[in-house]
Amino acid sequence: MPIVSPSSAHKFVGRVCIGLGSDSAEAHLVADQLVGANLAGHDSHGIGMLPSYVAGAVSGHLKVNQFPKITTDAGSLVVFDGQSGFGQVNGYEAMKEGIERARQFGVAIVGLRNSYHIGRIGHWAEQCAQAKMVSVHFVNVIGHTPLVAPHGGAESRFGTNPFCAAVPGRGDEPAALLDMATSIIAGGKARVAYNKGDRVPMGTVIDSAGQLSDDPAPVMRLMNNAPDAGALVAFGEHKGSGLAIMCELLSAALLGGETSQPENARDSKIINNMLSLIIDPSATGEYAAFSDEVDKYLAYIAETKPRNDTKEVLLPGQPEAKARIARAQGFDVDAVTVDQLSAAALAAGIDGATTQDLLGITMQ
Repeated sequence: MPIVSPSSAHKFVGRVCIGLGSDSAEAHLVADQLVGANLAGHDSHGIGMLPSYVAGAVSGHLKVNQFPKITTDAGSLVVFDGQSGFGQVNGYEAMKEGIERARQFGVAIVGLRNSYHIGRIGHWAEQCAQAKMVSVHFVNVIGHTPLVAPHGGAESRFGTNPFCAAVPGRGDEPAALLDMATSIIAGGKARVAYNKGDRVPMGTVIDSAGQLSDDPAPVMRLMNNAPDAGALVAFGEHKGSGLAIMCELLSAALLGGETSQPENARDSKIINNMLSLIIDPSATGEYAAFSDEVDKYLAYIAETKPRNDTKEVLLPGQPEAKARIARAQGFDVDAVTVDQLSAAALAAGIDGATTQDLLGITMQ
């Protein structure tokens, strides 16, 4: 399996973005988030997303060097239009402004609509946690064919619509971070499995006959608007389906963004809308007392005796922390994705033959 050096991957992503016309600051933000997702163990939102960004920029769906525009300013409530710019820029700027307003008002409600793919949502919760802010995020995914079927359905009707929440810790890392798609697996995880020739967990996919499956191919056919397509399954039966629908209404309809209903265009782009609630714990009481209670409660959870079929009880955010340690020196990227990255680099004006060298690939 090809192993990629994190520093080389960062340089590669930045160089491709600059090849698309991005300035250095934008390229750096994109590289930070994509490589950071790989290091956190979320390859579905890592450098494998870069080919879709290149395709978006070439088609004109993704606008490089676009800055988010404030469309509503009501003090503690602010709404941005991302103007189809890089989500890594839009997310960073929206959270930066939200953090400043939460410090001023104690709480900030931040809307971001019409942004190109904003990537791993936990990245934005981590930005808030580093500033000692609690945050909650509702997101929808539009612009391409919906991927997830509602509970009891055999046809896709909404996106993977993430939900995320984080509580700050004593250092830069959150004390707890929950970042999840409202489907059992994210669409990107189906893509990664398909590229590797792997199966997905049984019951996470619905095939074209309406049967539960472990084959990611029906989802890939759905992504490519091909015949015999299937859908992803929402987590937790009616609960995940209901949460996905609420993410759609709160992050899009409430903010003047688009939902996945069919009157809105589906032209193979990846657009996100996000509603974020950012709270300064210092505004609700003494921060030290808050941190003490958080630490004691999480320690109590961590001390839970494991079931017979598990080795340990993990807190939200611990899988990512473990992945960062395990992947610090490099992470694997399947050969299909390497080929896709080479093609993307070529489309951005970089010689595809040099891609493996630029990525710092070794073989394991």
